[in-house]
Amino acid sequence: MEAMLPRCLFLLFLFTCKLSPDVVAEIQESSGDSPAPQEPVRLTGVPEAVEFLAAAEVALIGFFQDLEIPTVSIFRDMVQNFPDVAFGISTDPQVLAHYNLTGNTISLFRLVDNRQLDLDSETIENIDADKLSRFIEINSLRLVTEYSPVTAIGLFNSMIQIHLLLMMNKASPEYEESMHSYQKAAKLFQGKILFILVDSGIKENEKVISYFKLKTSELPALAIYRSLDEEWDRLPVAEVSVELVQNFCDGFLKGSRPREDNESEEKTQKEEL
Repeated sequence: MEAMLPRCLFLLFLFTCKLSPDVVAEIQESSGDSPAPQEPVRLTGVPEAVEFLAAAEVALIGFFQDLEIPTVSIFRDMVQNFPDVAFGISTDPQVLAHYNLTGNTISLFRLVDNRQLDLDSETIENIDADKLSRFIEINSLRLVTEYSPVTAIGLFNSMIQIHLLLMMNKASPEYEESMHSYQKAAKLFQGKILFILVDSGIKENEKVISYFKLKTSELPALAIYRSLDEEWDRLPVAEVSVELVQNFCDGFLKGSRPREDNESEEKTQKEEL
């Protein structure tokens, strides 16, 4: 219980402050000038479900024994609200069994940490659109997740305790190239480090940046943080490259560059929170 305290404190601080061609065709099918409403992909067997999940960073699958229950309609409506999430639906008993399910369940799958998060039968019986939407928003973690007060909940509920933050302005000319390199590096540490983007152009993110004793003039910068013991390090960068990110992460993992947050000023600040 005591080990969780630093994570809670840090979370409180932050609060204040590829699909296969066939699957893509099924998801994005449209006609005429007005796109038809999107529908979940029907998964009629285990191979289809496995392929579907292997092609998506974040996927939501409705495992239903009965398609007439009210929850199915709510689930289908969610497809329009989350175009960057892959939606699937299955009534095949073998598919449910493959994912260790015995009843109506909505499951969110994410590639970044190989997690399966389930809303069981009892929960979804009374679920509404707002609650399901909130569940998706909070838990949709990706290889690179953009920080917000909502995604922060999912980030700190992840079993991965080391977080790497790229702090830079999304409006900067270097952003696209930097993100390309950052995403490539993220694949190298999948399951070990959560990669996060903090848009320094958003005023509400200033507290996240200042937590690592950085100023806007020092950005872009990388900051790495281990929630278990609050060890951290930072690195202002002129250019974001895969090699630079990899070396920075490797150094922290090996314990050669950690900066432990023990300064009395910051301890006082956390106590005031």
